[in-house]
Amino acid sequence: MKILIIEDERPINNLIRSTLTADGYSCDCAFDGKEGADLIEQRQYDLILLDLMLPEISGYDLLEYIRSLGNIRAAQIPVIIISAMGQVQDRIRGLHLGADDYLCKPFQIGELAARVEAVLRRSGHSNEKIRIGDVLISPASRQVWKAGTPVELTVKEFDLLAELARHKNVVLSREKLYETVWQEEYTGETRTLDSHIQKLRKKLGWNGQIKTVFRIGYRLEELEQ
Repeated sequence: MKILIIEDERPINNLIRSTLTADGYSCDCAFDGKEGADLIEQRQYDLILLDLMLPEISGYDLLEYIRSLGNIRAAQIPVIIISAMGQVQDRIRGLHLGADDYLCKPFQIGELAARVEAVLRRSGHSNEKIRIGDVLISPASRQVWKAGTPVELTVKEFDLLAELARHKNVVLSREKLYETVWQEEYTGETRTLDSHIQKLRKKLGWNGQIKTVFRIGYRLEELEQ
């Protein structure tokens, strides 16, 4: 796994790099936003650790840039924000811009390592593939095929499908699905989630496979072979 650390405080950058390297990750380091942007354009990464208060280009601007990239794989790299800006509005803004997690400074290095592992696992950055009937899902490349034909999904549609597929035959509550996929607190509003479920059913021909469980949520039933 290749990780890019964008942090201008060298002691913190070095601590993160040495810890993650010891855990078996390969790390590149950038010390300002421009250097980070250049590395993202030149190389492929499985995860980015991003400070917000950076020289040259701020972390917020860099995150917006990453999510707007024409290179789909680069635009979907998981990002964990690491920042001393710990106010609720800072965290909300970072998550709305597309961050996958937000860790406030000061932090325990063990917690950072655990969050790195969790985000990589959740985002499917591994070689695993999931097959359900004639649908094949590749979390690593974020691609889906039905009967060998590629299926075009949006970012949230794919994240929702991957979450359902990893827990096939298990009822997942609307709250769990929403907070996992959208990284926001669930307030009881169901239209966004329900509309994405309907789109998945249509695109995959899964009207009978993604079951609505009354007053709870949804269950993806594994197809009989």
